[in-house]
Amino acid sequence: MFLFLNMGHRMLVLLLLLLSRNGMCQEEVCSKSVVNSCTDCIRSGPYCAWCQQLNFTKAGEQESVRCDTQVKLMERGCKKEEIISPVNDFTIIKEDPLSESFNNQEPVQMSPQKINLKLRPGLPKTFRISFRRVEGYPVDLYYLMDLSNSMKDDLENVKGLGKDLFAALKEITEHAQIGFGAFVDKTVLPYTNTNKEKLQRPCDESDLYCQAAFGYRHVLSMTAREDEFKRKVSEQFISGNLDSPEGSLDAMMQAAVCGDKIGWRNSSTRLIVLTTDAGFHMAGDGKLAGILEPNDQQCHVENNLYTKSNEMDYPSVGQLATELEKNNIQPIFAVTKNVEDVYKELSKMIPKSEVGVLSSDSKNVVQLIRTAYDSLSSKVTVTHDSLPDNVRVVYTPICTHAGPVGDRNGVCDKVHVGQIISFDITVTADSCMEDKSFIIRPLGIKDKLTVTLSTNCECQCNDPNDKTHQLCTNRGSIVCGICSCQEGFIGQNCECDIGKRDQHSLRASCQRNNGTECEGRGDCVCGRCQCHSTNQGSRYHGEFCECDDEHCENYQNKLCGGNGKCNCGKCECYPGYEGSACQCKSSTDGCQTADNTVCNGRGRCICNRCECKEGYQRPQCLLCLGCPDPCQTKLNCIECLGFGSGLCMDCKNITHRLVDNFAISGKECQQKDSEGCWIKFKLNQLVGEDRYEAEILKERDCPEPPSVIPIIAGSIAGVAVIGILLLMLIKLLIHMKDLKEFRKFENEKKKSKWAEADNPLFQNATTTVANPTFTGE
Repeated sequence: MFLFLNMGHRMLVLLLLLLSRNGMCQEEVCSKSVVNSCTDCIRSGPYCAWCQQLNFTKAGEQESVRCDTQVKLMERGCKKEEIISPVNDFTIIKEDPLSESFNNQEPVQMSPQKINLKLRPGLPKTFRISFRRVEGYPVDLYYLMDLSNSMKDDLENVKGLGKDLFAALKEITEHAQIGFGAFVDKTVLPYTNTNKEKLQRPCDESDLYCQAAFGYRHVLSMTAREDEFKRKVSEQFISGNLDSPEGSLDAMMQAAVCGDKIGWRNSSTRLIVLTTDAGFHMAGDGKLAGILEPNDQQCHVENNLYTKSNEMDYPSVGQLATELEKNNIQPIFAVTKNVEDVYKELSKMIPKSEVGVLSSDSKNVVQLIRTAYDSLSSKVTVTHDSLPDNVRVVYTPICTHAGPVGDRNGVCDKVHVGQIISFDITVTADSCMEDKSFIIRPLGIKDKLTVTLSTNCECQCNDPNDKTHQLCTNRGSIVCGICSCQEGFIGQNCECDIGKRDQHSLRASCQRNNGTECEGRGDCVCGRCQCHSTNQGSRYHGEFCECDDEHCENYQNKLCGGNGKCNCGKCECYPGYEGSACQCKSSTDGCQTADNTVCNGRGRCICNRCECKEGYQRPQCLLCLGCPDPCQTKLNCIECLGFGSGLCMDCKNITHRLVDNFAISGKECQQKDSEGCWIKFKLNQLVGEDRYEAEILKERDCPEPPSVIPIIAGSIAGVAVIGILLLMLIKLLIHMKDLKEFRKFENEKKKSKWAEADNPLFQNATTTVANPTFTGE
C-alpha cells in the first residue's frame, strides 16, 4: 500500500512538471496600462481580451474595464462569443517528405521547408521540424596543406595517401570528391624574406626541390579521379617563410568564398581538412607589414593564386566563421601536438569544426579525417540567421542524445544514418510587425526552413453596419462595442455637443499640467472630468480626479493609524492625534523649554518632538549652526539704535539699551561701524525667530585720523633716498664691469709672447759729419 502511494506521488509530481514545461500552469494575467480601444487592449499583453458586448460598461465606468483576461470578463457578465482575443496562426507552405538515400537528385533532410506564422505579440508558438541523415550523401573534401619547410616529411607522405584517402571516402559514400590547395604566408617582411633570390628559393640550400614563396595556391579543383589527385599532389614542393605562424586563415577564407573555382557541389557535405604544424596569423597582424586594408571576404583567386595576399589583412576568426557557416563548410584541423591547444580554442569559435592530432609525418591523416567526419556528421546542430527585432526563438531537441534547451541552437548528438530526429521550436514576437522572415537550418547542410512572420495586432470585431446607432444617441457608430462619435460630438455615448469648440481644447481642460486626461481615473465629458469608482468601491475626486481616499500613509497596518481619515492622499487626524499617519497623541511635554516655551518658538511640536525650522538644531531648536553670524547681520541696527548713524532697516525685533558694562549673557561682538569706530555690544536671542536683546557700550573706540603732512614729507624723502640708492647701485655695477675688463686685459697681456728677430727691410741709420770750414789742408 505504501509503495502504491509513493508511486502515485511521484506520478503526480511528474505530471505537474510536464504541465509546467508546457505552460499549462502559468497564470494568465492582463497587465494593461492606458487602454482606450480594442487595439490598445490586445497590444497590452498576450492574455488580454476585449469584450465587444453592448452596454457592458456601467455609467461613469471607463471603457478600459472591457479589457481583461477571458475568465475575468466572463465573470463580469461578458458572453464568450462577444470576447475578442486573437490567437496564433501556423500555416505550412512547403513540406516535402524526408529522403531516405541519395539518388542523384536533391535530397530532403529537413522538413518542413517553408511556413507562415501569424503571432499575437507576447504569445509563444511552438512547432516541430524533423531531420533525417540521408544514406550515401555526397562528400566534397578539400585538402589544404601547409607547405612551409617544416612540413617537408608530411608532404612526401601525403603524395602517397591518395589511394587510402579515396578508399576511406568510398566507405562513407559513392559520391565523393577531393580537391587540393596549399599555403605558406604573405610574401612581405616580416613574414617572408623579400630578397629577390630568397623569394624565388626560400628553402634551405640542401633542398633540391623548392618552389617560390606564395600565400595561397589552389592546386586541384574537386575531382573523383584518384590518379588526377595523385598527379597534382606529386607536382608540389615545399616553400618557406621567416616566422612561425602561417597564413592558414587567408587560405581557408579563399577556399570558402571561391566556390566556383574550388568546385563545391550544391548538395554535398563540404569539408576543409587543414594540415599544419604551426599557429596562424589573424586580423591585425597585417599591420606589422604595413597592410591596413581589412579583409573583404571576397574571392581574389586568379590563375590559381591569391592575388590580394600582400594588399589585404588576414581575416578575423569571426569573419572566417561567418563565411564557413554561410557556405555550409565544416573544417577539420589536422594539426601536430604542439599546436593542438591553439586549434582547440579556434574550434570553439567556429561552429561544426573538429580538431585531430597529426603524427609528425602525417601518416595517420586518413584515420584522423574519418574520425572527425563521423563526429561532425553525427552531431546535428539547428540554428538561425539574424532574427528580426523583438523576436525570440527557443530550441528543444527531441532525440536520444539531446543537448540542453537554448535560444541560440538545438543540438542532437550521435545521430545515425537514416535516424529521424525532431526539434520543437518556440517563436515569440514581442511587438507588432509585418512580413518579416528568417532562416532556420542545420549547420553544414544546405537544407533550410524559411519562416515568414507577421503579427496579429488588430481586432476583428463584428460591428453593426449602421452608420448611426441608438446607443450612441444616433450621433455615432459602434466600433468593437464602444461609440465612435461623429465630428462635433464626444462622450461615452456621443452625448456632448462641443459646438464651436474643438475637441482638443475640451480635452485639454481635463488635463492637469498637460498630463494624462483626468489622470487616467475618469472620462472627460464636455470638458469636465467624471471620475470613476476605485477598486474598493469609493470614487476618485478632485477637479482632475487626482484624489483618492485609499492611498494615505499606514501605521500598524492601518490607514492613518486608525486615528484619522484619508483625504486626497493625506491623513486628517482626529482631535488628540497628530503625525503624518496620525500615529501620535497630541502632547508638547517633550518640547517644553526652561522658560515654558515650545521649541523656543522656532519650530513645531509633532509627536512630542520638535520639528525645527531650517538651520536650527534639536532637541529644542536653540542653536542655529547654519545661520549667518548675528554680529554681522545686526551691526547696522546696533549702530542706528545706539548712535543714530548707519542704516535703520528691519530693527523692530531688537530691544536695546546703552550701558557702561555688560550685564546680560550672550554673544559678545566687536565690529567696525560706518565711521570707522569700533562698537562693542552683546546679543541675547529671545524666544522666536530672529528676535534679540542687545546691550551696547556707550563709548566707541574711534582712532585718531592720520597726519597728512608727515606722511607726504616722508613719502618724498623715501622716494629721494631710493633714487640715490639706485644711482649708486648702477655706478657700482659699471665700475665692477670696467674693473673686470681691465683685469682680463692685464691677464692677456701677460700671456703674450713676442718673437725676437730682425726685420729684413730695416736699415740702421748712418750719420755723416762735415766741417764746412775744413779744407783738408
